[in-house]
Amino acid sequence: MKKQSITSLPVSDEIERRNRMIKYSIAMAVRVVCIVLLLFVQGWWLVLCAIGAIVLPYFAVVVANVKIAPRGGEVLRPGGLEIYQNDDGAK
Repeated sequence: MKKQSITSLPVSDEIERRNRMIKYSIAMAVRVVCIVLLLFVQGWWLVLCAIGAIVLPYFAVVVANVKIAPRGGEVLRPGGLEIYQNDDGAK
């Protein structure tokens, strides 16, 4: 078995959770801005802010729940399959 190098190890759960919480918080802050802007803008900007306020929670949850896989080295492929026969001809 290949030894793990420090650069191929995954990020700790605590750091992973913290990064996801930061992404979620940023998305929710943008949503709050969209909701506040709904009170002040008109025309197409109103529609854009409404779409942002409605759709952003879905994307924030999806992004917050995605765990990032570590960037590992190359994938080792298994060797070919070999079929052996007995001397008497049976498989």
